[in-house]
Amino acid sequence: MAPEASGTAEVYLHGAAGSWTTFEPLLSAASPHDRVLIDLPGWGESTKRARLELFGIEAMARAVTEVLALLGYPRWNLVGHSMGGFLALHIAAAWPERTASVAAISATTFGVSEAAREPLRSVSRFPAFVGMRLLMRSLAALGPAGPALVRAIGATPVMGPLTAPLFADPAGISAGVIRGLGRDARPASFSAAARAVAHYDFDQWRGIRCPVLATRGDTDVFTSPSDLDRLAATIPNVRTVTIPLCGHFANVEQPEQVQQLLGGLWTDAQ
Repeated sequence: MAPEASGTAEVYLHGAAGSWTTFEPLLSAASPHDRVLIDLPGWGESTKRARLELFGIEAMARAVTEVLALLGYPRWNLVGHSMGGFLALHIAAAWPERTASVAAISATTFGVSEAAREPLRSVSRFPAFVGMRLLMRSLAALGPAGPALVRAIGATPVMGPLTAPLFADPAGISAGVIRGLGRDARPASFSAAARAVAHYDFDQWRGIRCPVLATRGDTDVFTSPSDLDRLAATIPNVRTVTIPLCGHFANVEQPEQVQQLLGGLWTDAQ
């Protein structure tokens, strides 16, 4: 039997190099809403019996909405980081009557889609993504040894320089966060997600009805200023914000500012 729930839940959707734990810095403040934190199919603790066909955007969206239906939530505020931001926007377009708001934190949208479709032509604009995609494809070819190798490297000082491009101030990022990125990396899942976004139809986002907050860090290597411009031209009710002194993980580097932005978004969505 599903647990009883009512009202609007906060639903947190992580990126392709993480798990629900990447949102922990955002959870220190109290919230008037119930919070739902999900490991998406193929990541975190949701890898058992996970199949590649579950890693597409549509399949992951169905998995998320089925969980929310089982929990009894009729509406939701979606908070998505990176790939999770892409997924949140897709859910808002597919279930507009149930989506109260979307916060897309460094959502990997137009630029990453083009880079996944044409990596050689995009290497000068998105070298970090193209390089990571090549690395993840190579590691995925190793089978179970791939994630094990990433976890082993993640426990060494080598992981710091490898993840430095993701942050505006790499020296300020805790060793625990760096180890977590290594622990939660799933090469096959990352590669499947990249393929899924390569040919996505972004026109469906024109049907999003709810308020949308779209952010990027000012040193973000995955989400470019042009991505925010194109989101503003596509989604009817969107506010775009560039967060200073921040890379791709605003939820880690600038959680207080993100919390403030979320509070304003949820007020607008009431």
